[in-house]
Formats: sequence, C-alpha cells, structure tokens
Amino acid sequence: MNFKRVIKECGYPIISKEVSKMVETAKHKPNGRVAQLFDINSDRVREKTKKYGKNWGETYIKYQYLLNAPFKISNRCCDIMKKKPSKQYTKETGTYPFIGTMACESRMRKNGWLQTGCNIFDSDRPKSMPLSFWTEQDILHYIKEFGLEYAPIYGEIKSNERGEYYTTGVDRSGCMFCVFGCHLEKQPNRFQRLKETHPKIWEFCMKPTDKGGLGMKEVLDYINVPYE
Repeated sequence: MNFKRVIKECGYPIISKEVSKMVETAKHKPNGRVAQLFDINSDRVREKTKKYGKNWGETYIKYQYLLNAPFKISNRCCDIMKKKPSKQYTKETGTYPFIGTMACESRMRKNGWLQTGCNIFDSDRPKSMPLSFWTEQDILHYIKEFGLEYAPIYGEIKSNERGEYYTTGVDRSGCMFCVFGCHLEKQPNRFQRLKETHPKIWEFCMKPTDKGGLGMKEVLDYINVPYE
C-alpha cells in the first residue's frame, strides 16, 4: 500500500505518532477513555493531573481541535509501509533486525528503551536497538571522527564555539511526505525546503486529492504550518 492510499484509507500522520494514534482512537470511540483525555473537564484528566501534575493534561488538550479536522488522522503509515514489510521479511528469511532508533528521539522510544533495554530476546519478534542510548551528538561525533560516509542531504558536519556538532543541511530525514514534528521546525521547514529542492514532488504533495495529489495543503493549513 503506497502513501497516497494509506492517507486515503487511514489518515494523515501529523504532530506525532502518539497524538495521531490518540486522535484516531478518540474519533472512532468519542465516548471512550482515550477521548476523555482531550476534555479538560473529564474525570480521567482530573485523575491524571492529580497524579502527575497540573501540566499533564496539556499534552492532549492542546490538540483537541484535531478531533474536528475535515480529514482523517492516523499513525498507521509507518506500520503499513515499514513495519509490516519488515515483519514479512523476517518471517520469510528467519533473520531479525538491528534498528537504528535512539531513545532521545521521542518519549515513546525512551519509554520503550527503559522497559526493555537495547536487546529484546523474549519476544515474538526479537530485535536489537544498539543505538538506543546514543545521542545525536554521539552520532555526529562518531561519523566525523571515523570519516564515515553519510547521505549528502545532511550537508557538512561542523562544530560551533561550544564544541557541539551540527549539520549544514537537514538535521533529520525520513519519509519526505511525513508531517510528524514539522510544527516544531524553524523556517524553512521540510516542506518549504522541498519546494526548493524537489518542486514537482512539492506540487504533488500540495495538490488536492480529487486532482490526483496528496492534499497536504489543506492539512498544513489546518495545523498552521507554512509550506511556501
């Protein structure tokens, strides 16, 4: 299933995997426990706030407006386009993956690493995540010190006056259609850069779905993310 079909049948990946999943669940079951997390007056939010602090509820309540979005929202693109094929490959070959994710990349990955560590053996799908405790600075330092090749989209690896490494190009890469995290990016963000580097793909992204595009313009307008 390609990305165009995924967003049509499941929904757009926006804000984060966690938020997209919660929104999809809440819209599917508007009276369920997950939906209550988006209501500051609900018993569940009061219960969580009492337990974890007064700022706890802001995580979901500030995205309450997504429940009324005129388009579907989901985090399932990664499962359908990446994890499912990977699991199928494991089943067919009997091999198991090394995965290059880091705990610092998201709260979900951090919590997963704290629960299991880098290696998961007692599981239906054993896997190793040896970079979990590395930071982005560790990665850049290692690449620089040992002269490893890396994708040119990152530009050069340099260090500032504090000795911190940074890239002159993009600092993150992934699916070029993904909206996860773009609301936090400084301008030019990924879609603004895409317009400069790949204008035809940018046009395909922004074109309405009924005209053969991905309909991304409507989505980005709704979450107030610039794209030009």
